[in-house]
Amino acid sequence: MTVEYTASGSKPWRIPHEARALFVPDAVNGKAEVTAGVRIAFQSSCVTASLELQPMDQDERKLDCVINGRFHSTVLLKADESWCSFEGLPEGEKQLEVYLPQTHPAVVVSLQLNDHASYRPFEDTRPKWICYGSSITQCEAASSPSRTWPALAAQYGGWHHTNLGFSANCHLEPMMARMIRDLPADLISLCAGVNIMGGSSLSERTFMPALIGFIQIIREKHVNTPITVQSPIYAEEREIQLNKVGLNLQMMREQIKQAVDILHGQGDSQLFYIDGLTIFGERDACHMPDQLHPDAEGYGIMAERVISQLEKLNVTPKRARHPL
Repeated sequence: MTVEYTASGSKPWRIPHEARALFVPDAVNGKAEVTAGVRIAFQSSCVTASLELQPMDQDERKLDCVINGRFHSTVLLKADESWCSFEGLPEGEKQLEVYLPQTHPAVVVSLQLNDHASYRPFEDTRPKWICYGSSITQCEAASSPSRTWPALAAQYGGWHHTNLGFSANCHLEPMMARMIRDLPADLISLCAGVNIMGGSSLSERTFMPALIGFIQIIREKHVNTPITVQSPIYAEEREIQLNKVGLNLQMMREQIKQAVDILHGQGDSQLFYIDGLTIFGERDACHMPDQLHPDAEGYGIMAERVISQLEKLNVTPKRARHPL
């Protein structure tokens, strides 16, 4: 993540904003501005923390406060409002993370604490986990920004997570692979396929080579970092029906597994396949109102099952390696 300093305030980006022209089209279709997983983190004795954001004309936004890695409260910022306050925070020094909306961009104007409260940055030594994916990783339908499946799993494990889920995107863009390659990480999770299938952006001929190349770019610097590759979760209309280039999700899961097997054969012992149907399958379709995206409860289910799979594979990050 980088921060653009504007006349209005500080604007977080989930790509290097100075190079956003390279992340075509239009800075990942504008989704790099959305602040999914972005937090304002600090150490303080405050009992009230107030945040001023640049107002938006129409949409409501939710912000969360997480204290010492545990959810504390949600504040709803209505359209045209700019101030939100987290009150009744516990006494004493604590680690605070204010989660910005996972649904919209945000420009932070100011942060105010109650009188006599201490404030200092904290050294975040938690293991670093990068999650790359589509809208199913960005999680617009989560009940609030700290309740996305990556955030829930990270809170459970005590990890620092970076959410690189971009709604309507995730087409194995090489610039994304280069960015992940250059970020410190103790675990990298990739979920690819659903928008490639929906947009017919890669064919049976090009999908597997693109996935292998994406992983190999990351491996240029993350030589021994565990990488999990998850195939798409269940989506009824895309399971069997072929898209414009002759792919469906069942075929894509087979290709993803085959790509992982090929790389295993080349000596990559730190690459792991996760079948998306074990994370969210046909039995869970009742939590998928649009037959594509889980609802808020569904994202909680995903978090639990992702944790289970990571523990089963013994790749849950426990200590920093950071080769960069």
